[in-house]
Amino acid sequence: MCALKTTPVTAELYDYLTAHSLPADDAQRRLMERTARLGPVARMQIGPDEGAFLTLLARLMGARRAIEIGTFTGYSSLCIARGLATGGHLLCCDVDQEWGRIAREAWAQAGVADRIELRLGPALETLRALAPDPVVDLAFIDADKENYVAYYEELLPRMRPGGAVLADNVLWRGHVVDPVADPPPAEVSATRRARDADTRAIREFNAHVAADGRVEAVILSIGDGVTLIRKRD
Repeated sequence: MCALKTTPVTAELYDYLTAHSLPADDAQRRLMERTARLGPVARMQIGPDEGAFLTLLARLMGARRAIEIGTFTGYSSLCIARGLATGGHLLCCDVDQEWGRIAREAWAQAGVADRIELRLGPALETLRALAPDPVVDLAFIDADKENYVAYYEELLPRMRPGGAVLADNVLWRGHVVDPVADPPPAEVSATRRARDADTRAIREFNAHVAADGRVEAVILSIGDGVTLIRKRD
């Protein structure tokens, strides 16, 4: 076992790293503030450090065609769109009309609405309706955990060689290393059952990617854990 080499991130250290990274602009800050007013559900929004990572990765790749699974109020998609090359296009998949309305307003305020298309409906149906040609440069998965493997399998054939898929929440607040009973005991609460089901789904996804010879991947300790997956040439 390797010695632990990851620095624990305190609130003060997190403030430091965001202060010394690509800063959020006014449109991004307004969107974060508006999303925070939604209450506890706002924690589904990625942090500014992960947003900066998405922007820089898109720029480094020269990404032109991107797909996002799970858009929420539009912060991650705004960040991806900021990094797309001239003429780039981001297809966003989500099911919530009200969150989509907030996202569209934010994209317009940020001046990136012309680069983003939002399709409301089950993401698997949207993906399966796409052409099978491998033309996508960058994809981001941040939706229901039970379908992570299915989303991945629909996306990968459509990724160009050297393209990248990112998956969020792959450490699941540390629960991926918790003991999880399957099936759960009868006395376990509904909340715990749902969490454990998501934990099992994330574990399945992580194992699936790690064993996939079509790709090379690394889990990054950004936010709640992000897997960066590159499709082999």
